[in-house]
Amino acid sequence: MKTFKIIIPESLHGMRLDKAIATLLPEISRSKLKAIIQDGFVKDSSGVSQTDPKKKVVEEGVYFVDEPVAEDTYMEGEEMALDVVFEDAHLLVLNKAAGLVVHPGSGNPKGTLVHGLIAHCGDSLSGIGGVKRPGIVHRLDKDTSGLMVVAKTDEAHQKLSAQFSDRSLSRTYLAFVVGKAQLEDFIDLPVGRSTQNRQKMTIRKSGGKEAQTSYKTLEYYGSRAIVASLIECRLQTGRTHQIRVHLSHKGHPLIGDPTYGRPNSNLMLRRLWALEGNKWQNKRQALHAAEIKFLHPVTEEKMHFSAPLPDDLVALKETLERG
Repeated sequence: MKTFKIIIPESLHGMRLDKAIATLLPEISRSKLKAIIQDGFVKDSSGVSQTDPKKKVVEEGVYFVDEPVAEDTYMEGEEMALDVVFEDAHLLVLNKAAGLVVHPGSGNPKGTLVHGLIAHCGDSLSGIGGVKRPGIVHRLDKDTSGLMVVAKTDEAHQKLSAQFSDRSLSRTYLAFVVGKAQLEDFIDLPVGRSTQNRQKMTIRKSGGKEAQTSYKTLEYYGSRAIVASLIECRLQTGRTHQIRVHLSHKGHPLIGDPTYGRPNSNLMLRRLWALEGNKWQNKRQALHAAEIKFLHPVTEEKMHFSAPLPDDLVALKETLERG
């Protein structure tokens, strides 16, 4: 662990904590610095960890910044079929299959996207935060399919992360939801971890993070027995389970969502299964990352990729159309 002591000069008074430290310690990358702050490695003069990158600093404020020594971790790559839609020396864009976990973790030590990326890219992957984390700029839930961008260099990772932060990177999702949704809506409700169930996220009146989702309805399906909508969601922020939490709160949970679904959705599912010719097996929430737009981190070229609905959601759509 390497520790830096910094004293805030008059010229940086009132600046955000992350920007002030980045100015005084330019040798630490912005993406690594963000992780250092959020992980509690920045302390004030009284020894209290400062974990909010947006906190304003004051003149002559003293901070101690601990930079973790890079860990020599090793994860063996695993060959797997990756649907890569674009790749160059700096990044790749892939279409993630539903059921594939992004990061290793409890219950998923192997067989993750990270292991597949190591096998695919090898040592070209980005190492961020002192641990070899193969370029994952953003995540998709295990059971969400669709497009992800992966960085292959530190420079690409930092610049793509900045686009997520300033919201210049655009993501569009297709979601099949229970009920007849409004034609258009803008949901601006903070999201945070539930105090009753730490495995779930929820709308928080206090202590949550800003979360904004806009959507428009593309199609309506069904009758009184089965009523559903296909909506197109755009994220202004990227909180964990954001779309699932926002839509459930609005009374339109994702079809097949085992965590944020409601009793009326379970009844509708039973009716769906009973339809003649139903080919949808309800293995996951009906959410697909269909489109992503960003600026290439090196060439600054406008990049735009789209992925059609996977076969299981096509089967759901056809079933709803018949219902």
